[in-house]
Amino acid sequence: MKPRIKITLVEKKGNCSCHRGHKAGDTFDYDDDRGILCPMAMHVAFPYIDILRYGGCPPKAKNGEIRFCCPDSDVINVFKIEKVEEKS
Repeated sequence: MKPRIKITLVEKKGNCSCHRGHKAGDTFDYDDDRGILCPMAMHVAFPYIDILRYGGCPPKAKNGEIRFCCPDSDVINVFKIEKVEEKS
């Protein structure tokens, strides 16, 4: 079974609002919330998801989190991505 992936919008750096209405604090489950998260952000997230699901470790930010940015230069939403450990 593939691990669950949680994506959280943690910061906004651009001057414009998100075209999909995403705001800091919004959280998405990769498997359950497809179609809700902006497709442009999802396009950037996918390599990180793939790396996490298959045992790799993507580059980390200075604070130790795995982060990526929305590719829209007017918006620049910053997302944190993490693998959710299942409790046994």
